[in-house]
Amino acid sequence: MKFLKEFKEFAVKGNMMDMAIGIIIGAAFNKVIDVLVKKVFMPPLSLMTDGLNYQDKKYILREAVTNAQGEITTQQVAIEYGVLFETFLDFLIVGLTVFIVVKGMNRLRDKAQDPKNKVVKTPKDIELLSKLTELLEEQNALLKKPKKN
Repeated sequence: MKFLKEFKEFAVKGNMMDMAIGIIIGAAFNKVIDVLVKKVFMPPLSLMTDGLNYQDKKYILREAVTNAQGEITTQQVAIEYGVLFETFLDFLIVGLTVFIVVKGMNRLRDKAQDPKNKVVKTPKDIELLSKLTELLEEQNALLKKPKKN
């Protein structure tokens, strides 16, 4: 019973919906990056390297063995470093994109949390904490003043 109650609280608070939306957007983003690498970045790179297709690049450890009928009896064993290169390029693009998005969001958050910045609306909790700080500073200043006799 306690487990179901905890799960209900988790789902109702929005954590599950936030995670689901993040996963869906992440999957779509992955498809975009995959196309970006394979269809936008790799063709010019292949052209610059005289038509080299990176996805086909591999280091063959053992050739495939065929019988008299032409059927493969033993599969080829190879290290496909071209696929690794494309995947690494995917990773770099995703990492750079996430870095740029997080940097932009941090900049917006910092502007929003600055109570003196009137361009961006400051959240209520930050405004209240800022006012409380100002009041405490005023009170401390009054208490530090020497008393007149």
